[in-house]
Amino acid sequence: MTSQIQDLLATDQDLLLMQEGTMMRKVRTKSWKKLRYFRLQNDGMTVWHGSQPESMPKPTFSISDVERIRKGQDSELLRYLVEEFPLEQGFTVVFHGRRPNLDLVANSVEEAQIWMRGLQLLVDLVASMDHQEQMDQMLNEWFQQADRNQDGRMSFREAQRLLLLMNVEMDEEYAFSLFQEADVTQSDDLGSEEFVQFYKALTKRTEIEEIFEDFSSDKQKLTLLEFVDFLRKEQKEKDHAPDLALELIDRYEPSENGRLLHVLSKDGFLKYLCSKDGNIFNSDCLPIYQDMTQPLSHYYINSSHNTYLVGDQLCGQSSVEGYIRALKRGCRCVEVDTWDGPDGEPVVYHGHTLTSRILFKDVLATLAQYAFQSSDYPLILSLENHCTWEQQRTMAHHLTEILGEQLLRNTLEGLLVDSMPSPELRGKILVKGKKLRTIEVDKEEEEEEEEEELEKDEGPDLDPASPELDTQPQPETQGQAAGNKKERKKKFLLLSSTTIMCPDLSALVVYLRTVPFCSFTHSKENYHIYDISSFSESKAKNLIKEAGNEFVQHNARQLCRVYPSGLRTDSSNFNPQEHWNVGCQMVAMNMQTAGSAMDICDGLFRQNGGSGYVLKPEFLRDTQSSFNPERPISLYKAQILVVQVISGQQLPKVDKTKETTVVDPLVKVELYGVPEDTKEQETSHVENNGINPYWGETFYFRLQVPELAMLRFVVKDYSRKSRNNFIGQYTLPWTCMKQGYRHVSLLSRDGTSLNPASIFVYTCMQEDLDMDEP
Repeated sequence: MTSQIQDLLATDQDLLLMQEGTMMRKVRTKSWKKLRYFRLQNDGMTVWHGSQPESMPKPTFSISDVERIRKGQDSELLRYLVEEFPLEQGFTVVFHGRRPNLDLVANSVEEAQIWMRGLQLLVDLVASMDHQEQMDQMLNEWFQQADRNQDGRMSFREAQRLLLLMNVEMDEEYAFSLFQEADVTQSDDLGSEEFVQFYKALTKRTEIEEIFEDFSSDKQKLTLLEFVDFLRKEQKEKDHAPDLALELIDRYEPSENGRLLHVLSKDGFLKYLCSKDGNIFNSDCLPIYQDMTQPLSHYYINSSHNTYLVGDQLCGQSSVEGYIRALKRGCRCVEVDTWDGPDGEPVVYHGHTLTSRILFKDVLATLAQYAFQSSDYPLILSLENHCTWEQQRTMAHHLTEILGEQLLRNTLEGLLVDSMPSPELRGKILVKGKKLRTIEVDKEEEEEEEEEELEKDEGPDLDPASPELDTQPQPETQGQAAGNKKERKKKFLLLSSTTIMCPDLSALVVYLRTVPFCSFTHSKENYHIYDISSFSESKAKNLIKEAGNEFVQHNARQLCRVYPSGLRTDSSNFNPQEHWNVGCQMVAMNMQTAGSAMDICDGLFRQNGGSGYVLKPEFLRDTQSSFNPERPISLYKAQILVVQVISGQQLPKVDKTKETTVVDPLVKVELYGVPEDTKEQETSHVENNGINPYWGETFYFRLQVPELAMLRFVVKDYSRKSRNNFIGQYTLPWTCMKQGYRHVSLLSRDGTSLNPASIFVYTCMQEDLDMDEP
């Protein structure tokens, strides 16, 4: 236990009371509300609960799993129960990832405040820990778990049980030899400091020592020149290697004398490789590093499908929590399906299903609060409007009143021009939806040109089969000076589907007018750069196969959105990569559903500051591009990506409730890109070792279009009887991959950190020698 937590647990009044325990009401639904006894454990890192103070408690959550604590007033569920419980007595524990929130109601406002303050104090403390403090905390937790009689010492029998907890099954004779080496007091048991030495012996990195000794002339240290040689040859740092070597020695060499002499010890070398500088993800790609001044159509945009759902598409719950979670993940396009609701208030739900309903105005209030907490780049509100005229007017009123200055209501220049804004339109919410057609024509243009422009724009704005309103274009009110050469006249063409469009709502759609897709030729000839069409995944797939190059050119000119098939009632996802390959910007995902598709999506948008906008490769931004992902003509000579999977570190158990079960890990390396580049290979499994498995296997991937490639590492627990069980994964774009010896920090199925779990790999790019293996 870190001294900080120890001191707090002994002195902080809130934490002292939390360790005594409190009866609180656990609330799952409007009807499920039960009293439970909650208690902060003595480690200060876990909260357990039972039905009564004297009942057998069970783990509820770890402080490291908690993202934040919310007040009762901010809980969607507790607000529904305001007549039963005062909101001031309630609070919500919000977890990382997709884990459902925990809503609790204390017996008094004071008790609620104690738990809110205490939990937030511990959450903030954990968040502020550096790598070494996290390791110290983890070792302390293991020591506490193994020390069953709580005497502050660990016997060999307790150490054997700990090895199983740590996910390794070791030869008893070898384990005993390590135990004796650590037992410097020769007392036949280990104290906490001796246990640290035992752990270091267990996790000794011989593979890193071998790399170190390959470059060290005396096998004890790396001189500055030797370290520069390593950075150039293996880490591919090239020209700036000398300056970088000095920086890294100063940053990671633990010895002050070593830093003065500009040499790196084994410990310093290990610290470097385990640091962010030794991570496979290029730290230069973490902040905003791309040009953000190009039109919106030049970017991939992190997009969500049916954002309001936190479950399936048929009976799942609709909740503002869906919007909060999507926005926290960096989502920049959320979907809102609106229908007529009671009392004149529009509601949001998946129409014609049994999904629950939430108020449109509550969704907007949530967007107003959370839209720009993770990214200040523009948020697109994809409006699927099924409301009558009257409730559309209510929608327009709520949009303007609730979103206020956040809502973009006018073009940047005050005129409708055939150009798109860039993502630099920060802090603004753009409405995407149907719109009454407005056509602007210069008064001084020739009559023939005016008629031609009108005729070109008179195609159906909504469904091609929908009836049109018999409404003639209306001229703009006259009254400007006759000599004003900038005078314009406006004509309006009103179009409708089965529901008449309300002008108030139409006026709020500025740049993102939804239009039906007929053909690429029709779009090019009839639609503007600010028009956007949506495609089902099956329709988009067919177009990719039939007219991949035309699709690329279309997406270089206009925005498009791809959404999951209606058959995906379980809220599963399709692979977004094949749609990114043709430049589709808004590939909408069911963000509530974990899996490889969401890993790929999260991986792409991990870069560029998590802004939710990623600049497409240049060949996908050119309206004259010849690129077709189905038949890619190499932009340059194909390359070979070499991936050596070396070892693993501190892999978690698949099932933490089974103490004696140890994983048999293997690593699958998956490459996603154009069809020609999409491949996967996997290592053999290592038996009974999750703490430091070694594979040492090398794979080769031929890359035709590396700019589109996504690399995914998946660690699984081998099973002879069933499908291999997921342990952890990490996905990143090839463009953000650092070559050389690197650690890959593993993430859970929900995309949360599994620190300190990692795998150690070596990657490099080679020229294609037209061989199966270079």
